[in-house]
Amino acid sequence: MKRLALGVVLLAVVIVGGAAAWLFSGLATPYKGYEGAEQFVDIPQGAGPASIARRLASAGVVRDEVTFRFELARSGAGRRLQAGEYRFDHPMTVGDVIGKLARGDVYLRPITFREGLTIRQMAELYESKGFGTAAEFMGAAANGRLVHDIDPAARDLEGYLFPDTYALPRRATAEQLVARMVAAFQKALTPDIKDTAQARGLGVRALVTLASIVEKETGTADERPLVAAVYSNRLSIGMGLQCDPTVIYALEQAGRYDGNIRRDDLQFDSRYNTYRYAGLPPGPIAAPGRASLAAAAHPADVPYIYFVSRNDGTHAFATTLPDHNRNVFEYQIKPRRH
Repeated sequence: MKRLALGVVLLAVVIVGGAAAWLFSGLATPYKGYEGAEQFVDIPQGAGPASIARRLASAGVVRDEVTFRFELARSGAGRRLQAGEYRFDHPMTVGDVIGKLARGDVYLRPITFREGLTIRQMAELYESKGFGTAAEFMGAAANGRLVHDIDPAARDLEGYLFPDTYALPRRATAEQLVARMVAAFQKALTPDIKDTAQARGLGVRALVTLASIVEKETGTADERPLVAAVYSNRLSIGMGLQCDPTVIYALEQAGRYDGNIRRDDLQFDSRYNTYRYAGLPPGPIAAPGRASLAAAAHPADVPYIYFVSRNDGTHAFATTLPDHNRNVFEYQIKPRRH
Protein backbone atom coordinates (compact mmCIF):
# COMPACT_ATOMS: atom_id res chain seq x y z
CA MET A 1 0.00 0.00 0.00
CA LYS A 2 2.85 2.35 0.85
CA ARG A 3 4.44 1.68 -2.53
CA LEU A 4 1.09 2.26 -4.27
CA ALA A 5 0.55 5.56 -2.45
CA LEU A 6 4.05 6.66 -3.26
CA GLY A 7 3.46 5.81 -6.91
CA VAL A 8 0.25 7.82 -6.96
CA VAL A 9 2.04 10.79 -5.43
CA LEU A 10 4.88 10.56 -7.91
CA LEU A 11 2.42 10.29 -10.80
CA ALA A 12 0.57 13.36 -9.55
CA VAL A 13 3.85 15.25 -9.27
CA VAL A 14 4.76 14.26 -12.82
CA ILE A 15 1.35 15.31 -14.12
CA VAL A 16 1.36 18.63 -12.29
CA GLY A 17 4.94 19.27 -13.29
CA GLY A 18 4.19 18.45 -16.90
CA ALA A 19 1.14 20.70 -16.86
CA ALA A 20 3.16 23.51 -15.32
CA ALA A 21 5.94 23.04 -17.87
CA TRP A 22 3.38 23.04 -20.68
CA LEU A 23 1.74 26.16 -19.28
CA PHE A 24 4.93 28.13 -18.78
CA SER A 25 6.27 26.97 -22.12
CA GLY A 26 3.09 28.40 -23.67
CA LEU A 27 3.65 31.66 -21.85
CA ALA A 28 7.20 32.10 -23.05
CA THR A 29 6.86 30.89 -26.65
CA PRO A 30 5.65 33.32 -29.34
CA TYR A 31 2.62 31.90 -31.12
CA LYS A 32 0.92 32.43 -34.48
CA GLY A 33 -1.92 30.07 -35.27
CA TYR A 34 -3.65 31.93 -38.09
CA GLU A 35 -3.03 31.65 -41.80
CA GLY A 36 -2.09 34.62 -43.89
CA ALA A 37 -0.06 37.71 -43.10
CA GLU A 38 -2.46 39.31 -40.64
CA GLN A 39 -5.38 38.65 -38.36
CA PHE A 40 -7.92 41.12 -36.97
CA VAL A 41 -9.70 40.63 -33.66
CA ASP A 42 -12.52 42.87 -32.51
CA ILE A 43 -12.86 43.28 -28.73
CA PRO A 44 -16.34 44.67 -27.97
CA GLN A 45 -16.97 47.23 -25.26
CA GLY A 46 -17.64 45.48 -21.95
CA ALA A 47 -16.18 42.11 -23.00
CA GLY A 48 -14.90 40.06 -20.04
CA PRO A 49 -11.73 37.95 -19.75
CA ALA A 50 -13.48 34.74 -20.79
CA SER A 51 -14.96 36.33 -23.92
CA ILE A 52 -11.65 37.98 -24.85
CA ALA A 53 -9.74 34.73 -24.35
CA ARG A 54 -12.23 32.88 -26.54
CA ARG A 55 -11.95 35.42 -29.35
CA LEU A 56 -8.14 35.43 -29.30
CA ALA A 57 -7.86 31.66 -29.19
CA SER A 58 -10.38 31.09 -31.98
CA ALA A 59 -8.53 33.65 -34.11
CA GLY A 60 -5.22 31.84 -33.56
CA VAL A 61 -3.60 34.77 -31.79
CA VAL A 62 -3.01 32.82 -28.56
CA ARG A 63 -2.54 29.06 -28.24
CA ASP A 64 -5.48 28.45 -25.89
CA GLU A 65 -7.86 30.18 -23.46
CA VAL A 66 -6.34 28.65 -20.31
CA THR A 67 -2.87 30.05 -20.94
CA PHE A 68 -4.24 33.49 -21.72
CA ARG A 69 -6.44 33.65 -18.62
CA PHE A 70 -3.65 32.36 -16.37
CA GLU A 71 -1.23 35.05 -17.58
CA LEU A 72 -3.95 37.69 -17.41
CA ALA A 73 -4.57 36.86 -13.74
CA ARG A 74 -0.86 36.70 -13.02
CA SER A 75 -0.19 40.08 -14.67
CA GLY A 76 -3.07 41.88 -12.98
CA ALA A 77 -3.94 43.56 -16.30
CA GLY A 78 -7.50 42.22 -16.49
CA ARG A 79 -9.10 45.58 -15.75
CA ARG A 80 -6.93 47.46 -18.23
CA LEU A 81 -7.83 45.61 -21.42
CA GLN A 82 -9.40 48.04 -23.89
CA ALA A 83 -12.07 47.57 -26.52
CA GLY A 84 -11.39 48.03 -30.22
CA GLU A 85 -10.14 46.24 -33.31
CA TYR A 86 -6.61 44.87 -33.08
CA ARG A 87 -4.30 43.77 -35.87
CA PHE A 88 -1.81 40.92 -35.38
CA ASP A 89 0.82 40.21 -38.02
CA HIS A 90 3.58 38.18 -36.31
CA PRO A 91 4.03 35.55 -33.59
CA MET A 92 3.54 36.99 -30.09
CA THR A 93 3.80 35.71 -26.54
CA VAL A 94 0.70 35.77 -24.37
CA GLY A 95 2.24 38.60 -22.36
CA ASP A 96 2.82 40.62 -25.52
CA VAL A 97 -0.81 40.14 -26.57
CA ILE A 98 -2.04 41.24 -23.14
CA GLY A 99 0.27 44.26 -23.26
CA LYS A 100 -1.11 45.26 -26.65
CA LEU A 101 -4.69 45.11 -25.39
CA ALA A 102 -3.82 46.90 -22.14
CA ARG A 103 -2.17 49.77 -24.05
CA GLY A 104 -5.14 50.03 -26.38
CA ASP A 105 -3.01 49.66 -29.52
CA VAL A 106 -6.09 49.40 -31.72
CA TYR A 107 -5.66 49.27 -35.46
CA LEU A 108 -6.10 52.68 -37.11
CA ARG A 109 -5.50 53.83 -40.66
CA PRO A 110 -4.48 57.44 -41.37
CA ILE A 111 -5.98 59.63 -44.06
CA THR A 112 -4.65 63.12 -44.75
CA PHE A 113 -6.70 65.92 -46.26
CA ARG A 114 -4.49 68.85 -47.26
CA GLU A 115 -5.63 72.46 -47.12
CA GLY A 116 -7.58 73.80 -50.07
CA LEU A 117 -9.51 70.67 -51.05
CA THR A 118 -13.18 70.80 -51.97
CA ILE A 119 -15.72 68.28 -50.73
CA ARG A 120 -15.61 66.57 -54.12
CA GLN A 121 -11.82 66.24 -53.99
CA MET A 122 -11.96 64.93 -50.42
CA ALA A 123 -14.52 62.34 -51.49
CA GLU A 124 -12.25 61.15 -54.31
CA LEU A 125 -9.34 60.84 -51.88
CA TYR A 126 -11.54 59.00 -49.36
CA GLU A 127 -12.44 56.42 -52.01
CA SER A 128 -8.91 56.12 -53.40
CA LYS A 129 -7.57 55.22 -49.94
CA GLY A 130 -10.08 52.41 -49.58
CA PHE A 131 -12.18 53.83 -46.76
CA GLY A 132 -15.46 53.76 -48.66
CA THR A 133 -17.11 55.23 -51.72
CA ALA A 134 -16.95 58.84 -52.81
CA ALA A 135 -20.76 58.87 -52.81
CA GLU A 136 -20.80 57.96 -49.11
CA PHE A 137 -18.47 60.84 -48.27
CA MET A 138 -20.42 63.27 -50.45
CA GLY A 139 -23.65 62.22 -48.75
CA ALA A 140 -22.20 62.73 -45.28
CA ALA A 141 -20.72 66.11 -46.27
CA ALA A 142 -24.13 67.28 -47.50
CA ASN A 143 -25.35 67.52 -43.90
CA GLY A 144 -25.14 71.26 -43.35
CA ARG A 145 -27.07 70.87 -40.10
CA LEU A 146 -23.79 69.94 -38.39
CA VAL A 147 -22.73 73.61 -38.53
CA HIS A 148 -26.07 75.36 -38.23
CA ASP A 149 -25.06 76.60 -34.79
CA ILE A 150 -22.39 78.80 -36.42
CA ASP A 151 -23.73 79.05 -39.99
CA PRO A 152 -27.53 78.64 -40.27
CA ALA A 153 -27.30 79.19 -44.03
CA ALA A 154 -25.02 76.20 -44.67
CA ARG A 155 -26.59 73.73 -47.08
CA ASP A 156 -23.54 71.49 -47.01
CA LEU A 157 -20.15 71.39 -45.27
CA GLU A 158 -17.99 73.01 -47.93
CA GLY A 159 -15.29 74.91 -46.05
CA TYR A 160 -16.18 73.36 -42.69
CA LEU A 161 -14.31 70.05 -43.01
CA PHE A 162 -11.00 70.80 -41.35
CA PRO A 163 -7.92 69.66 -43.33
CA ASP A 164 -5.77 67.41 -41.18
CA THR A 165 -4.63 63.79 -40.72
CA TYR A 166 -7.26 61.51 -39.19
CA ALA A 167 -6.61 58.00 -37.85
CA LEU A 168 -9.64 55.79 -38.45
CA PRO A 169 -10.69 52.26 -37.52
CA ARG A 170 -11.29 49.97 -40.49
CA ARG A 171 -15.06 50.13 -40.06
CA ALA A 172 -15.35 53.88 -39.52
CA THR A 173 -18.19 55.37 -41.56
CA ALA A 174 -18.10 58.50 -43.67
CA GLU A 175 -20.54 60.10 -41.22
CA GLN A 176 -18.15 59.47 -38.32
CA LEU A 177 -15.20 60.93 -40.22
CA VAL A 178 -17.16 63.99 -41.31
CA ALA A 179 -18.33 64.59 -37.74
CA ARG A 180 -14.70 64.51 -36.55
CA MET A 181 -13.67 66.94 -39.28
CA VAL A 182 -16.42 69.36 -38.32
CA ALA A 183 -15.41 69.10 -34.66
CA ALA A 184 -11.80 69.85 -35.62
CA PHE A 185 -12.96 72.88 -37.59
CA GLN A 186 -14.99 74.17 -34.65
CA LYS A 187 -11.86 73.87 -32.50
CA ALA A 188 -9.72 75.72 -35.06
CA LEU A 189 -12.26 78.54 -35.22
CA THR A 190 -11.09 80.07 -31.96
CA PRO A 191 -12.99 82.79 -30.08
CA ASP A 192 -10.23 85.25 -31.02
CA ILE A 193 -10.72 84.56 -34.72
CA LYS A 194 -14.51 84.81 -34.49
CA ASP A 195 -14.50 87.95 -32.35
CA THR A 196 -11.93 89.73 -34.52
CA ALA A 197 -13.84 88.86 -37.70
CA GLN A 198 -17.09 89.98 -36.12
CA ALA A 199 -15.52 93.33 -35.22
CA ARG A 200 -14.64 93.74 -38.91
CA GLY A 201 -18.22 92.98 -39.93
CA LEU A 202 -17.59 89.39 -41.01
CA GLY A 203 -19.88 86.64 -39.84
CA VAL A 204 -18.65 83.06 -39.74
CA ARG A 205 -19.80 82.24 -43.27
CA ALA A 206 -18.15 85.34 -44.75
CA LEU A 207 -14.99 84.69 -42.74
CA VAL A 208 -14.69 81.08 -43.93
CA THR A 209 -15.47 82.11 -47.50
CA LEU A 210 -12.70 84.71 -47.47
CA ALA A 211 -10.33 82.24 -45.80
CA SER A 212 -11.06 79.65 -48.49
CA ILE A 213 -10.15 82.17 -51.18
CA VAL A 214 -6.90 82.98 -49.37
CA GLU A 215 -6.16 79.25 -49.13
CA LYS A 216 -6.60 78.76 -52.87
CA GLU A 217 -4.60 81.85 -53.86
CA THR A 218 -1.35 81.19 -51.98
CA GLY A 219 0.51 78.42 -50.23
CA THR A 220 3.14 80.78 -48.87
CA ALA A 221 2.64 81.40 -45.16
CA ASP A 222 3.74 85.04 -44.99
CA GLU A 223 1.60 85.96 -48.00
CA ARG A 224 -1.71 84.86 -46.53
CA PRO A 225 -2.31 88.09 -44.55
CA LEU A 226 -1.35 90.09 -47.68
CA VAL A 227 -3.78 88.21 -49.93
CA ALA A 228 -6.47 88.59 -47.27
CA ALA A 229 -5.73 92.32 -47.24
CA VAL A 230 -6.09 92.61 -51.03
CA TYR A 231 -9.55 91.06 -51.01
CA SER A 232 -10.62 92.91 -47.86
CA ASN A 233 -9.54 96.20 -49.46
CA ARG A 234 -11.44 95.41 -52.64
CA LEU A 235 -14.56 94.62 -50.62
CA SER A 236 -14.27 97.87 -48.68
CA ILE A 237 -14.13 100.02 -51.85
CA GLY A 238 -16.76 98.03 -53.73
CA MET A 239 -14.31 96.65 -56.24
CA GLY A 240 -14.98 93.23 -57.78
CA LEU A 241 -12.89 90.43 -56.30
CA GLN A 242 -12.11 89.01 -59.76
CA CYS A 243 -10.73 85.85 -58.20
CA ASP A 244 -9.80 82.97 -60.53
CA PRO A 245 -10.31 80.21 -57.93
CA THR A 246 -13.97 81.20 -57.58
CA VAL A 247 -14.42 80.79 -61.33
CA ILE A 248 -12.72 77.40 -61.20
CA TYR A 249 -15.06 76.36 -58.38
CA ALA A 250 -18.10 77.46 -60.37
CA LEU A 251 -16.92 75.50 -63.41
CA GLU A 252 -16.16 72.42 -61.30
CA GLN A 253 -19.63 72.51 -59.77
CA ALA A 254 -21.08 72.57 -63.27
CA GLY A 255 -18.74 69.82 -64.51
CA ARG A 256 -17.15 72.18 -67.03
CA TYR A 257 -13.62 72.63 -65.70
CA ASP A 258 -10.88 70.93 -67.74
CA GLY A 259 -7.84 72.38 -65.99
CA ASN A 260 -7.75 75.73 -67.80
CA ILE A 261 -9.58 79.06 -67.54
CA ARG A 262 -10.45 80.68 -70.86
CA ARG A 263 -11.63 84.23 -71.48
CA ASP A 264 -15.18 83.00 -72.07
CA ASP A 265 -15.14 81.26 -68.67
CA LEU A 266 -14.93 84.64 -66.97
CA GLN A 267 -18.48 85.27 -68.18
CA PHE A 268 -19.85 81.97 -66.88
CA ASP A 269 -23.10 82.73 -65.11
CA SER A 270 -22.68 81.61 -61.53
CA ARG A 271 -22.93 83.45 -58.22
CA TYR A 272 -19.46 82.02 -57.52
CA ASN A 273 -18.03 83.87 -60.52
CA THR A 274 -16.53 86.96 -58.88
CA TYR A 275 -15.78 88.46 -62.29
CA ARG A 276 -19.53 88.80 -62.88
CA TYR A 277 -20.89 89.28 -59.38
CA ALA A 278 -19.66 91.75 -56.78
CA GLY A 279 -18.77 90.86 -53.21
CA LEU A 280 -17.93 87.50 -51.73
CA PRO A 281 -19.29 84.36 -53.38
CA PRO A 282 -22.27 82.67 -51.67
CA GLY A 283 -20.07 80.35 -49.61
CA PRO A 284 -16.63 78.78 -49.17
CA ILE A 285 -14.91 77.32 -52.22
CA ALA A 286 -12.53 74.96 -50.36
CA ALA A 287 -11.34 73.88 -46.92
CA PRO A 288 -9.18 76.58 -45.32
CA GLY A 289 -6.51 75.69 -42.80
CA ARG A 290 -5.87 77.37 -39.48
CA ALA A 291 -3.43 79.93 -40.95
CA SER A 292 -5.87 81.07 -43.63
CA LEU A 293 -8.67 81.45 -41.07
CA ALA A 294 -6.37 83.60 -38.96
CA ALA A 295 -5.30 85.66 -42.01
CA ALA A 296 -8.90 86.32 -43.02
CA ALA A 297 -9.63 87.57 -39.51
CA HIS A 298 -6.34 89.51 -39.23
CA PRO A 299 -5.44 90.81 -42.74
CA ALA A 300 -2.23 92.79 -43.06
CA ASP A 301 -2.49 96.55 -42.68
CA VAL A 302 -1.43 97.36 -46.25
CA PRO A 303 -3.10 99.31 -49.10
CA TYR A 304 -2.63 96.63 -51.78
CA ILE A 305 -5.52 95.88 -54.12
CA TYR A 306 -3.61 93.94 -56.81
CA PHE A 307 -1.28 90.97 -56.96
CA VAL A 308 0.18 88.76 -59.66
CA SER A 309 2.07 85.48 -59.59
CA ARG A 310 5.85 85.50 -59.93
CA ASN A 311 5.60 81.88 -61.16
CA ASP A 312 7.68 80.64 -58.24
CA GLY A 313 4.95 80.24 -55.66
CA THR A 314 5.09 83.88 -54.55
CA HIS A 315 3.29 87.03 -55.70
CA ALA A 316 4.07 90.67 -56.44
CA PHE A 317 1.65 93.09 -54.75
CA ALA A 318 0.68 96.60 -55.86
CA THR A 319 -1.51 99.48 -54.79
CA THR A 320 -2.01 101.23 -58.12
CA LEU A 321 -3.00 99.87 -61.51
CA PRO A 322 0.16 101.17 -63.27
CA ASP A 323 2.32 99.38 -60.70
CA HIS A 324 0.28 96.24 -61.15
CA ASN A 325 0.60 96.45 -64.93
CA ARG A 326 4.37 96.72 -64.58
CA ASN A 327 4.36 93.60 -62.39
CA VAL A 328 2.22 91.76 -64.92
CA PHE A 329 4.67 92.66 -67.67
CA GLU A 330 7.69 91.69 -65.57
CA TYR A 331 6.42 88.35 -64.29
CA GLN A 332 3.90 87.19 -66.89
CA ILE A 333 4.38 88.81 -70.31
CA LYS A 334 8.18 89.09 -70.50
CA PRO A 335 8.85 85.43 -69.50
CA ARG A 336 6.42 84.26 -72.20
CA ARG A 337 8.20 86.32 -74.82
CA HIS A 338 11.49 84.73 -73.86
